[in-house]
Amino acid sequence: MRSLIDIVDFSVEELQQLMDTACDISAHPEKYQDACRHKKLATLFFEPSTRTRLSFEAAMLELGGSVIGFSEAGSSSAAKGESVSDTAMMISCYADIMAMRHPKEGAPYVASRAATIPVINAGDGGHCHPTQTLADLLTIYRENGRLDNLTVGCCGDLKYGRTVHSLISALGRYKNIKIVLISPEELRLPKYVKYEVLDKNGMEYVEMTSLEEAIPELDVLYMTRIQRERFDSFDEYERLKDSYILTAEKMKLAKETMRVLHPLPRVNEISVKVDSDPRAAYFRQALNGKFMRMALILKLLEEAKDPQKEAAPANVLVNELICDNPKCISSTEQELDHIFKCVSPENGIYRCIYCEAKKKVPVG
Repeated sequence: MRSLIDIVDFSVEELQQLMDTACDISAHPEKYQDACRHKKLATLFFEPSTRTRLSFEAAMLELGGSVIGFSEAGSSSAAKGESVSDTAMMISCYADIMAMRHPKEGAPYVASRAATIPVINAGDGGHCHPTQTLADLLTIYRENGRLDNLTVGCCGDLKYGRTVHSLISALGRYKNIKIVLISPEELRLPKYVKYEVLDKNGMEYVEMTSLEEAIPELDVLYMTRIQRERFDSFDEYERLKDSYILTAEKMKLAKETMRVLHPLPRVNEISVKVDSDPRAAYFRQALNGKFMRMALILKLLEEAKDPQKEAAPANVLVNELICDNPKCISSTEQELDHIFKCVSPENGIYRCIYCEAKKKVPVG
């Protein structure tokens, strides 16, 4: 069954089709008001969410469908110890499509392997958040008029920020994209993202610590909050939480055509005085997220009518390596195969298929 677990699951052409559908939904909502009549979306949110959950629910309701589900793990059978796989199989009996947010990295992927309905990753720990990236891409496309020939600044928590990782992966397939990485040393973009996305796609990028120095050249500034829930150390969070604050004064340094995006919620990394600036696109971005989720639901339900057999992952090791990432779903799911995919044969580098944690195997 076709699912959306990672943004790279969809081709550039498919992303454009989704954006075209989303724009048509925005312009002609009446055409789609009964498109999902008698269909049910299950929202399985094992981690707190406001925007993403309500966006999915609004999307399905505006398509004429209905919504079932839960908004916290404590109100689900997970509190009794039920596995993600069992939950996915059970939900497949009750709904036509599901959206899952989970604190364990790889959980939606595990669900997609067990479910008989499409699964949408609504965020898995610090790993991926592909539907937020759909909102980001549509916003950049509508605000800047293109998805190529752009200088995009990513500011804040680049280490744990799953939205940044997904956005960079998506932009890596467009032409002439320059990425400006603005963060404290402690929250820099992980090396594997630099190597496997930026370097492999030949993308130009630069790392900086000063927002003021970076902002004049940007076409897009993607702000992120420092996320308390991703830190193991409260002291480290307290030390870094106010690293970057975008103010009206700093906006004077930016181009008139620059746009500010933020996945939300914000804490204090964007002053409320910036909200009235026409370049502040983050609330329009949230609305675009609803339109893109509507387009995605339509696409996956349509493809579910004629499911294709999923190809087995190539060049993998099964149960020969163990993932050391305590946030990986393989650390808690009973009897889950430990699967590692080779990403660099010449260096013997493998990555966990669930969370992308690295293992090095001697070559030769």
